[in-house]
Amino acid sequence: MPDDLTNPAEATPEDENLPETPEALAEPGVAVMTYDGPKIEISEEMRTSYMGYAMSTIVSRALPDVRDGLKPVQRRILYAMRELGLSPNNRHLKSAKIVGETIGNFHPHGDQAIYMTMVRMAQDFSLRYPLVDGQGNFGSIDDDPPAAYRYTEARMTPLAMELLEDIEKDTVDFVPTFDNERREPSVLPGKFPNLICNGATGIAVGMATNMPPHNLTEVCNALIHQLRHPEVTTEELMAFIPGPDFPTSGLILGQKGIRAAYETGRGSVTMQAKVHFEQMDNNKTAIIITELPYQVIKSKLIEQIGLLAREKKVEGITGVNDYTDKTGMRVVIELRRDVLPQKVLNYLLKHTPMRMNFGVILLSLVDGGRGPKTLGLKGILQEYIEHRRTIITRRTRFELARAKARAHILEGLQIAVQNLDEVIQIIRQSRSTEMARGRLIERFAFTGIQAEAILNMQLRQLTGLEQDKIEGEYKELLKEIARLEDILNDQRRVDALIQKDLEYLREKFGDARRTRIEKTEAEEINLEDLIADEEMLITITRDGYIRRLKMDTFPTQGRGGKGRIAGKTKEEDAFEHLFMASTHDYILFFTDRGRVYRLKAFEVPESSRTAMGMNIINLIQILPDEHITATVPIRNLKNAEGYFFMGTVRGEIKRTRIAEFANLRANGLVTFDMNEGDKLNWVKLTDGEQNIVLTTIKGMAIRFKESDVRASGRASGGVRGIVLDGDDDRVVGMDIASDDSDLLVVGANGLGKRTSMEAYKTQGRGGKGLKTMDITARTGNLIAACVVPREGQENLRLVIVTEHGTGIRVKVSEIKTTQSRSTQGVKLIELREGDSVKTVEYFDASKKPED
Repeated sequence: MPDDLTNPAEATPEDENLPETPEALAEPGVAVMTYDGPKIEISEEMRTSYMGYAMSTIVSRALPDVRDGLKPVQRRILYAMRELGLSPNNRHLKSAKIVGETIGNFHPHGDQAIYMTMVRMAQDFSLRYPLVDGQGNFGSIDDDPPAAYRYTEARMTPLAMELLEDIEKDTVDFVPTFDNERREPSVLPGKFPNLICNGATGIAVGMATNMPPHNLTEVCNALIHQLRHPEVTTEELMAFIPGPDFPTSGLILGQKGIRAAYETGRGSVTMQAKVHFEQMDNNKTAIIITELPYQVIKSKLIEQIGLLAREKKVEGITGVNDYTDKTGMRVVIELRRDVLPQKVLNYLLKHTPMRMNFGVILLSLVDGGRGPKTLGLKGILQEYIEHRRTIITRRTRFELARAKARAHILEGLQIAVQNLDEVIQIIRQSRSTEMARGRLIERFAFTGIQAEAILNMQLRQLTGLEQDKIEGEYKELLKEIARLEDILNDQRRVDALIQKDLEYLREKFGDARRTRIEKTEAEEINLEDLIADEEMLITITRDGYIRRLKMDTFPTQGRGGKGRIAGKTKEEDAFEHLFMASTHDYILFFTDRGRVYRLKAFEVPESSRTAMGMNIINLIQILPDEHITATVPIRNLKNAEGYFFMGTVRGEIKRTRIAEFANLRANGLVTFDMNEGDKLNWVKLTDGEQNIVLTTIKGMAIRFKESDVRASGRASGGVRGIVLDGDDDRVVGMDIASDDSDLLVVGANGLGKRTSMEAYKTQGRGGKGLKTMDITARTGNLIAACVVPREGQENLRLVIVTEHGTGIRVKVSEIKTTQSRSTQGVKLIELREGDSVKTVEYFDASKKPED
C-alpha cells in the first residue's frame, strides 16, 4: 500500500472506495467528534507532559526542602497535628483522625501512604530524633508491620514543636491548599535542624537523595562555629561533626568516605554491626551482635545467616538465636569448637548486611524549594543559617509591627486619660458610636484605631492604678521597639539569636553519640580472609582438570593395598599432577612451553573425592597448546629469597632468582627458552646451596651441586644436566638431595623402593649418572622419583595415583630400604588390569590428624 493515499498518482484501484472523512466511518445516527484546534507534535507533547510530571515528583513529593528537612507529606502531617492541638502536653489522638484530617484538608492521597509516613516519623530506629510520639504498635526493627491506624494514637514530640515554633508570626509563606478552602505553610520555621539531624531518603525522576542522620549536639556546635567563622572549611567542621550518627548505633569504619560526602555531597560510608566473642560451654565460641547498621532488618539478617549455614556456604555455625529484649539487642551465633570465630565473622561481614555501605547523596530542594541541588556539609549548614535568619527577621518585623500598633493605641489612651472629663463629655453628648468616634478624632487628632480603642476602654482603666499601668506598658513597649529595630538593623544580633536557639536545643535535646567511628578505614575483606589456612591436596589431570581435596580424602592403607578411587576422569584422560599446598599459598603453574602462571590455592574449587574438577583454563589464561608440567606452592613472591631450579625432560636445567617472578601477569610470563622437542617438567625452590638429583626413565640417576649452574635471567635457556641414553630416554624426576635422605623411585607397574642418597656420589653436572633401579618387564619404566627425608619418616605418607584414577596413601616407612641401587623394590599398589602408575607425591601426616 502506498505511504500517502492522498496522492492520486500513487493511489491504486482498490483505494478508490476508501472513506475520506471520519463521518463516513460513523454508523447512522452516531455523532462523530472531531478536533479543529492546532496540531501538536506528539513527541513534543510527550516531552512537555513528562517534564511536568517529573518536576511535580521532584518538588512536591520525593525530595526534602533544605530549610526544614521535610517532604510535603511530612510537613502537612505535622501541620495537621498542630491544627488538631496535638502538642506534647495534650492527649494522644487516634491515628485515623490524624490521617483523615491530613487527607481531607491538606494532602489528598492514599491513607496508607500518609499513615506509613507518620509511622516512620514515630520510629526511633528510623529517625534519630522522632517527630511523632506514637502510642501502640508502630512497627519494629524486625520489620513487623504497625497496627492499623484505628488502633494506634499519636501526638507531636517536643522537637516537632520546635519545627513549628513561631509559625503564627508571619515567619513563613502560606499557600492555598488543594481545594482553595484553606491555607498551608510552604515551609516550617524549623528551629530544629531537622534535615541534617534526621536525614532523608527519596527517589524522584532521574535523581535521588540519601542523607544520613547526625547527632544534634555535634550539629549545634558546628552551626555555632560556622556562625562565628563564615569562612570555615569542611575539615574544620568535621572536628565538630566527625560523621553520621545512626539511630541503631553500630560502627562506621574510617572517615575517607565521610569526608568525600561532606565536601562534594556524594560519598560512601561503611557501616558495620557491633559484635564480640563470648566463650560458651564445651569450649565453644559465640559471635554476639549487639548493634546493627542503619536500616538493616534484624529478622531478615538472622534468616540470611541461618540460610548460609544450612547451605554449607559458611562452615561451623550450629545455631542462631535472638535474645533481644527491652534491655537491648542480643543475637547469638553459636559456633563449633573446631572453627576459627574470626573466619566465620569475616565471611558474615562480606556476605550479609552486617557490613554494608551507606551511599550518601546530599540532594535537597534549595532556592525556596524551587529546584534540587547537591550540597556539601557546609552548604547544608549555611542554608539552615540563612533560613533561620529569614525566620528571625520576619518574626522580628511581625513583633515590631505588633508592638508599634500597641504603642499607637497606648499613646491614644494616655491622651484620653489626661483629658478624661472632656472625652467622657464628648461620648455622652454623642448620639451614636460613629458620631463619638468622629468627634474624638476631630478634637484630639486621634486615628481611627485610637478612637476605637478609647471607645472600647473599660471603666476600670480610668482608675489611677490602671493609668500607671498604661504608662508603664508604653515605656516597656518603647524599649521593645528599640530592641526589635536594633535586631533588624544589625545581622550580628540576628546571629546571636540563632546561636541562643542552638544552645537551647543543645542543652534541652542534645545527647551522646551512638555510632562509634573507627579511625581505620574499612579494608576489603578478601576471600583469603574467609578461608582457613590448611593443607590441601591438589590434583591436575592430563587434560587440565584441577581440583582441591582435603588431606583425609585418601585413608592410609598398608603397602600393597588396592587404594580408593581418587576421582572421575574422562575415559581418555588421566591424572598428571598431585601436590600439597596451603590454601593461602600461591601456586605457580609451569608449562611444557616454558611459561609460568599464578593462582591462589583457595581459588581452586574444592571438590569431592569422586568429582572431576574444573578445567584450569577457567582459572588461568593458559595457551591452547600448553600443558601444565610443574607446580610450585609458595607463600610469598615479593619478599621471597632463593631460586627456582628447573629441569626439562631432555635433561636441560637452569636456575633463576624468585624475585624475577614477583610481577606475574594474568597471561603468564616466559620462564625458560625451550629447545625444539623439549619440555619443561620440574621446578624446585632452593636456597642456592643444594644438591640436585636427576632420574631417568631407564633407571639412571645423577647427583650434582646446584652451584654448578650459574643463575640466569627469567627468559633465558638452560644447560645440560644429564646425558640421556638414546632418543627414547628421558628424565622422570628432579629433586633436591641430601645425605640424610632417601631416593624413592616408583615403576609403572607399582613397584618401588628407597635408596640412601649416600649411595649416589656427587658428580659434575652433564654426566650419565649411576643406576638406581634395575628396569625389567616386572617393574616397567620408572614413572616417578623423589627424595624423602630420613628423619620423621614414620609420619611421611606417599600418595600414588594411577592412570585410571585410583589413589592410595602409603606409609613411607613401610617401603623397604635397599642397600643396592640396582634392585627392583617391593609392590606399593595392586594394579587392576591395564592400569599403571601415573603420579606420586608425599607429605608429612604429622601436620594433620589421621582419619
